[in-house]
Amino acid sequence: MRSIRVLLAFFGVLVGMGPVLAGPYDAEFRQFLDAVVIPEAKRAGISNRVIQRELKNLTPDTSLPGLGKPGRDAGPPPVNYQAEFRAPGRYFRNDQFTALVRTGRSLRTKHQKTLTAIEQRYGVPGRIILAIWARESAYGNAKIPHDAVRVLATRAFMGQRRATFRAELVAALQILQSGAISRARMRSSWGGAMGHPQFLPTSYLKHAVDFDGDGRRDIWTSVPDTLASIANYLKNNGWVPGRDWGYEASVPASISCAREGPDRGQKIGAWIADGVSRVSGRPFPDHEVNQPGYLLMPAGRLGPAFIATENFYVLKTYNESDVYALFVGHLADRYGNNKSLVGTWKKVPTVSRGNVRKLQLQLEGVGYDVGGADGLIGFKTRRSIGESQQKKGRSPTCWIG
Repeated sequence: MRSIRVLLAFFGVLVGMGPVLAGPYDAEFRQFLDAVVIPEAKRAGISNRVIQRELKNLTPDTSLPGLGKPGRDAGPPPVNYQAEFRAPGRYFRNDQFTALVRTGRSLRTKHQKTLTAIEQRYGVPGRIILAIWARESAYGNAKIPHDAVRVLATRAFMGQRRATFRAELVAALQILQSGAISRARMRSSWGGAMGHPQFLPTSYLKHAVDFDGDGRRDIWTSVPDTLASIANYLKNNGWVPGRDWGYEASVPASISCAREGPDRGQKIGAWIADGVSRVSGRPFPDHEVNQPGYLLMPAGRLGPAFIATENFYVLKTYNESDVYALFVGHLADRYGNNKSLVGTWKKVPTVSRGNVRKLQLQLEGVGYDVGGADGLIGFKTRRSIGESQQKKGRSPTCWIG
């Protein structure tokens, strides 16, 4: 049988048929590319030459996490594949920060002139840019193993948010057509994010910049282009110059954790009047007191608390996770004084996305707004839990118990 398969594969190549389809979804995948992706690519101005070169022998990578069945909505995966959406305490190991601070300080010195020029142009502090570079790709040292086109095509075919990934696949073809990068060097994470700043292709097209002046927007090998592209991304998404990202705070029990969220803010001075103080014992900066602030409790009453600014939510546009944005802000602070958070993360049970989604559907069923039953514990889910706990006469923790 093996010899027959080899002969069939060889015969297929001889008559121009390409390799014999081997995977369980290869035929459906080819139909999907021909019927859906290629017409979209042509409408976006991708040439037939590029389409043939990049898609001709493409097969899906069914080893990627979070896939469903072709032709059927994948829905939220039953487990949390991303560390950003698991129990928050595991994300804040002190030894991890210490190692990143050591390397980051060295790189800050090495690239100080570039960081200063970027901060002057875009209004984003260099320490914030460094922290995102660290989180996304370990300052460019992380292995980025996947073929971006294959990942994006697979996710468009059988992953979550398929329409989104079709658009990302077309954007990747546009990048390849522009000559900015070769296919061999266009490597991505299993989620399709590329280069040092881990941009999806549409983010590259919108936000990547040529800061070193060589005529290319190179987020794969150029440090100046990488750092400036991160800053441009944040600026374009609303970064407010002159404001910090937030402050760790002591929040008295009289303030319910259900007051969390960017839609329930008030002036920082009002939070102070309500009894909130900084954990450092220092006052909030004078220029912040009359600015809006937002209660942030990523683990409810089971972890540290913060008063965040609107810049915290700009960081969340990079990754829609509270602990991701908090990681970046906290690491940025530690480049100066390498101190850990004062508040402690209490041990909480790991809850699967499937079970979180069940709880969200239950809360929605009785009228709570959880921000969508996606299996992720965002601020709307946390405060809905807290409000439900209060309604039942319990002291709210705003976390799953």
